[in-house]
Amino acid sequence: MTTSTSPWNSRLRDLAKQSLFSEALSLYRQMLRFGHPPNAFTFPFALKSCAALALPLTGSLLHSHVLKTGCDPEPFVQTSLISMYCKCCLTDHARKVFDQSPQRKLTVCYNALISGHASNSKLRDAVLLFRRMREEGVGVNSVTMLGLIPGCAAPGHLSLGMCLHGSSVKCGLDSDLSVRNCLLTMYVKCGLVDNARKIFDAMPEKGLITWNAMISGYAQNGLASHVLNLYREMEACGFFPDPVTLVGVLSSCTHLGAHGVGREVERRIESSGFGSNPYLKNALINMYTRCGNLVRAHSIFDVMPEKSLVTWTAIIGGYGMHGHGEVALELFEEMIVSGIRPDKAVFVTVLSACSHAGLTDEGLEYFAAMEKNYRLQPGPEHYSCMVDLLGRAGRLKEAKELIDSMQVKPDGGVWGALLGACKIHKNVELAEIAFEHVIELEPTNSGYYVLMSNIYSDAKNLEGILKVRVMMKERQLKKEPGCSYV
Repeated sequence: MTTSTSPWNSRLRDLAKQSLFSEALSLYRQMLRFGHPPNAFTFPFALKSCAALALPLTGSLLHSHVLKTGCDPEPFVQTSLISMYCKCCLTDHARKVFDQSPQRKLTVCYNALISGHASNSKLRDAVLLFRRMREEGVGVNSVTMLGLIPGCAAPGHLSLGMCLHGSSVKCGLDSDLSVRNCLLTMYVKCGLVDNARKIFDAMPEKGLITWNAMISGYAQNGLASHVLNLYREMEACGFFPDPVTLVGVLSSCTHLGAHGVGREVERRIESSGFGSNPYLKNALINMYTRCGNLVRAHSIFDVMPEKSLVTWTAIIGGYGMHGHGEVALELFEEMIVSGIRPDKAVFVTVLSACSHAGLTDEGLEYFAAMEKNYRLQPGPEHYSCMVDLLGRAGRLKEAKELIDSMQVKPDGGVWGALLGACKIHKNVELAEIAFEHVIELEPTNSGYYVLMSNIYSDAKNLEGILKVRVMMKERQLKKEPGCSYV
């Protein structure tokens, strides 16, 4: 009987490994129809396929087959059942399987349940299971930590993540490359880039995943010059970048306006065979538009066989920021005709384009269309664009009335836009109102203090200038110097 089942199991395993999960489940059903009973080697692959396709009912049916065939005591079948239920968001079912298992004191069973709870945002339950695992003397391995640490990749869970870092050291798991990469990623996502860099520097061997994690970490935290420096170091060490690396590098070129480095990266993309990667194409369009090379950006855009909403947003935003509002609006209309539905992000670029080009009436029409035509509720970022639009046109009273009518609380960007408009039109009285609100929301943003001081300076209001300087001194604020990457 086992002999007749083995070829089916081999085929089932191959399909699951190739991520052909629907085909794997079809083969399982065919196997039953031909009278070949499943065994402990069958179920892990069938259950993995159910988990990947999020089919809880089919998974429950397979669970009944496991019980009927008496395979439930097998550790890998138990682990597969737990993982399947967790991936189908049925953690209570997974816990029931675990609690009823005679094998529950095995590391693999604990790991499956801990990882399942963490991935379902039940971090507290995952930690309690980890503690119970330690109390029962069940061995902890790298898989245990890899299931727990990603759940701590948010500032609110940082202290727990640091405790797990300590546990990794105590258990001798901190030398594992995957654990180190996981810890590094956790720290950068929590904003502790220096901690991540210490782990990075202490690693005797670094894989491409390690380099990518550190480069992406710097990029996500706005440390663009660090990204480019690390990219150079990576190349010097003989590592070849992949698309993940290059997306991070291009985002930093965009931030710094490093056009020359961006062109070099484009050549690397083509020579590495990544030229058809849509994420890299979008990143290139974004980089070239931000650097002012609209011709090159549009040429990349034109040859893309499929243009996503991200692609359209990048090219529309690029033309808008350089004052080509009419072109930006033409592209937006072209996008609508192509069948792509706009989202809130692309409306920010459209409204910003109208503002930069002085297309006040068009901007008001698109703002109204958000809710009317697309049922999109404007957020503070849209109101900020509209305040800027009206402010540039000298319609300061309407801008203030728009703020007062907002259905969401105005943020610093909204009041900052009004403050900027007051600078253009030398309206000190309204500027003081905007300034009062903006420093309440962003008390450490020195730019607003400098802007208000300049407004007072234009009005030759020495008392006002002195007042702002005293406020900056009391709050230990300094004017931020500009910088560029050449």
